[in-house]
Amino acid sequence: MLALLACTGPAAAQTAAAQAPYRDPAQYGQPFAGVPESQNATVYQVNMRGFSQQGNFQGVLTRLDSIKALGINVVYLMPIYPIGKLKAVDSPFAVQNYTAVNPEFGTLADLRALVAGAHARHMAVMLDWVGNHTSWDHAWIAEHPDWYVHDASGAIVNPIAAWKDIAQLNFQNPQLRAAMINALRYWVFQANIDGYRFDYADGPTYEFMAEMTKNLKGIRTHKLLLLAEGDKKKYFFQAGFQLDYDFPFIQVMRHDIFAGGKSVRLLDSLNAAEYRAAPPTARMLRYVSNHDINSSEGPPQEMFGSAPGALAAFVVAAYMKAVPMIYNGQEVGYAERVPFMGPRKAIDWAPNPALTREYKRLLRFRNGSNALRNGALASYSSDDVCAFTKTAGPEQVLVLINLRRAPKTYAVPAGLAGAAWRDAFSGQARAVGSALTLQPFQYLVLRK
Repeated sequence: MLALLACTGPAAAQTAAAQAPYRDPAQYGQPFAGVPESQNATVYQVNMRGFSQQGNFQGVLTRLDSIKALGINVVYLMPIYPIGKLKAVDSPFAVQNYTAVNPEFGTLADLRALVAGAHARHMAVMLDWVGNHTSWDHAWIAEHPDWYVHDASGAIVNPIAAWKDIAQLNFQNPQLRAAMINALRYWVFQANIDGYRFDYADGPTYEFMAEMTKNLKGIRTHKLLLLAEGDKKKYFFQAGFQLDYDFPFIQVMRHDIFAGGKSVRLLDSLNAAEYRAAPPTARMLRYVSNHDINSSEGPPQEMFGSAPGALAAFVVAAYMKAVPMIYNGQEVGYAERVPFMGPRKAIDWAPNPALTREYKRLLRFRNGSNALRNGALASYSSDDVCAFTKTAGPEQVLVLINLRRAPKTYAVPAGLAGAAWRDAFSGQARAVGSALTLQPFQYLVLRK
């Protein structure tokens, strides 16, 4: 990966905001008043190239009711922009024009209809922003070559050799920063969107990230969610992002705990590291599938060894201390990969009713529990069982998840044993003794 460009100091050139006015289009539609607080979000990722037979905005619009029924309140669309033809590999992450719609997906009117449909169902919409680099045939290459990083020979730099279709932008350039922020603002007004997932957020400078988030949050008519895809958690939260992709979570779960048999207590160390000095409402975004790992390594049941294993991992992602994300097809147990480059293959939505019902049940309880979403976390995990409470005011939730493929007996701490608990889903009283035996990948969720 390209190393992060050095940030400029106090004596740097004036910011882009001071050098150029922002040319916002007229507001389209009514700004959505239902954007959730970041810690209350439940995100659904849409890969339009595999989502439907149509492979376009309309194909997503027709399934919005199904998405909503899961308990989703934020729909995140993969890149919607025209992609480059020069050195192309069919990647949607090689953007040719930041303020246009890829005709493969439809028109601006179609995008607006999709956003309006989501809003009507009380769901916000985030766009995927590919801001670190452009395609080689983006107009800026010819018009503003100084907006790009150049090597010693004067050639524009390709940031990562494996990504031959992209050119690295230079975020030390204030005009580039102004143009990028203009483009980000464009979709807020032109399509009434509610935020961004910032692809490869490790690439641009901290200076730009802080400038960009401050500018977008200054749009008083809109409440925006900002999600960074990168490894620099402290950096992103300081820069003003509310959410950050949790790459380490899925690696610890898959390779250390599931495959390696290491102690489940590793999750406690991970939480401590990731939330150290984070703002109270900042959250990691956790998942058991996304477009990258699905296309390269398979669906959740393949990565976690079984459907029950994947579901147990998702409970940790959704309940412990994070914002959960579902990748399209995951909720029906679709067993094939969903490509976002190359030959298209649409998801078979023939339902797995039991699995879909379980996702709905899990998310319904999370959405209705302030303790799960905002409560204080106390961990009681053993080497095999992820165990924790979440407490907010009078509400306390106890979650026990066996992350092994064999039955495990869990010694219940004295402070948690007793008869005051109720099953979180059925409401039935559930006494908790000094020990509980959990079947492979079984989880138990109790409330009082």
